[in-house]
Amino acid sequence: MVVYLRKIYYPGGFDFPLVPMEPALALTEVFREVATIIMLVWIALIAGRNTLQKFSFFIFCFGVWDIFYYVFLKIILDWPESFLTPDILFLIPFPWVGPVLAPCLVSAIMIIFALLILYLLEKGYPVKIKNREALFLISGCLIIIFSFMLDYMQHTISGNSEHGMWTMVSHESMFIELRNYVPTDYIWTLFILGQVLILIGIVVFWKRTKKYTIKL
Repeated sequence: MVVYLRKIYYPGGFDFPLVPMEPALALTEVFREVATIIMLVWIALIAGRNTLQKFSFFIFCFGVWDIFYYVFLKIILDWPESFLTPDILFLIPFPWVGPVLAPCLVSAIMIIFALLILYLLEKGYPVKIKNREALFLISGCLIIIFSFMLDYMQHTISGNSEHGMWTMVSHESMFIELRNYVPTDYIWTLFILGQVLILIGIVVFWKRTKKYTIKL
């Protein structure tokens, strides 16, 4: 679908500023993203035996899907030009913008964490994510998501656009508010902070679990 859309809207190759997409197609694209998440959730629900295993299968599948999304775009369209090429990452509740490297790093961490949990579960260890670990993980995720949303929000709220934020109930074309927008500086400090918090949560989880298993 993304290859088709980029061939139609960006025959010369995908780049910013973005080409406005009519409301019907924009809504279809949002539902395509929703359908992808539903598909990944159902894979996890079918494959997992308990909540933690289902969660692990979900983040594993999500990470693999996200990385190979870019792998196949590179193979088919020879895009992105580099890991720092900006991209529209997600559309819900409004566009997320960031360099390709950022979601790839997040996906790599998701895969590693999922494999760690699945390995421990397969070995029969009583694995559980404690509240403190969950706090690190959730805080890190929220900060990273905010780093993806921040540039778009600043552009639309600061008066650089004649149009407000696009939503699923908008009657205008999607990206019309971004027709003069070219990403410049992604706030890597926010992203790194989020990644560090996630890694702390994973390390604390691993050390606690490892200490428990050694006692056993």
